[in-house]
Amino acid sequence: MVNSHQRALTVLASVGVLSAATTGWASADAPEPGPHAAVRTAGSQAWSHARTQAALEAIVRQGTPGAIAEVRSGGRSWTGTAGVADFSGRPRTSDERFRIASMTKPFTATVLLKLEAAGRLSLDDSVERWLPGVVRGPGYRPTKITIRQLLNHTSGIFNYNDDEGFRARYAGDAFDKNRYDRVPPRELVDIALAHPPVFQPGTPGRWKYSDTNYILAGMVIEKAGDGSYRDQVEEQIIKPLGLSGTSVPGTSPSLPRPHAIHYSTLFEDGPNAEIRDVTELSPTVAFSAGEIISTTADVNMFLSRLLRGKVLPPAQQRAMFRTVAVEGADGHGGAEDRYGLGIRKFKLTPGCWVWGHGGMIPGSASRTAATSDGRHVLTMNRNGDWGEQALEDAVLKTEFC
Repeated sequence: MVNSHQRALTVLASVGVLSAATTGWASADAPEPGPHAAVRTAGSQAWSHARTQAALEAIVRQGTPGAIAEVRSGGRSWTGTAGVADFSGRPRTSDERFRIASMTKPFTATVLLKLEAAGRLSLDDSVERWLPGVVRGPGYRPTKITIRQLLNHTSGIFNYNDDEGFRARYAGDAFDKNRYDRVPPRELVDIALAHPPVFQPGTPGRWKYSDTNYILAGMVIEKAGDGSYRDQVEEQIIKPLGLSGTSVPGTSPSLPRPHAIHYSTLFEDGPNAEIRDVTELSPTVAFSAGEIISTTADVNMFLSRLLRGKVLPPAQQRAMFRTVAVEGADGHGGAEDRYGLGIRKFKLTPGCWVWGHGGMIPGSASRTAATSDGRHVLTMNRNGDWGEQALEDAVLKTEFC
């Protein structure tokens, strides 16, 4: 029997795009580098990107339908694509919209930090102060859980995405029955709180990635700020930065065009797992932990500006990039990484670190990363949620190390 990944490879090969790719340099809108920025000569990896392109093609050869990436460095941009946007053979393009999943978290953390800068809240406020009566469950101490602990994953709150019953709603054939259901944030929190805490908040040396933290963060935003979570992301980030390809879908299951088909095996493991079109789904299952839709160019612009201190005031900038050690490889990264407030410091190789985040939602897997000065940044997406993370890592290592 031919397995699903082999079928994907067969389709790609049959339409002649298994390793077809497009690359190109263009002037970027990013500001010119400052006097202390590193400058690479033409013909180096920074300009040719042949190895980065090859790393994208390796992802497709493993069975992912398609991959795209954009790099900004030294005031210029490079785009690379490999594979297909759908199984009819349409190629992927660099301007596509895609679900950025947990790459939403830096956006959410930024809005909260802006609210702190405006005097609307403090990172050391308890969750109970802003969401009285919401965090209730055996072992939970909501007066001891702070907003800061939500953002750096030291709250100990269980991850609702690890609940077997919740995952079962979106596994295999159940997905089509539930894909358009609107799930209130409070329901996601209650699913998590049915489980005991992983540890007590602020326990020294403990860290656990939890999407529930960022659902609660979004609920705090709606209490402390003016308007809905979507309104505040738009007013605080999207409009000021001119991110024209970025949107907060709210309850809309649609993906704006242009976009690739998002393909998933829907938590089914094994060689015969069926590959399904999951492009449309209710973003309410991710809310402020992972609902944003964007483009490689927009995410690059946001991350670059954030790292360069163009988005947050100095005090909040320092708070965001003050890190704790992660525990295990949870959360789309490695066991030696560090985590700030909605942003991860990836250890790619000894001596080679980048800032960014990863994201995965059914049908879409993404990564964004940048040097500490924000002047060299890459964002990539693949429109399939299976395959080895090591191949994504290889793209980053090739580009930055």
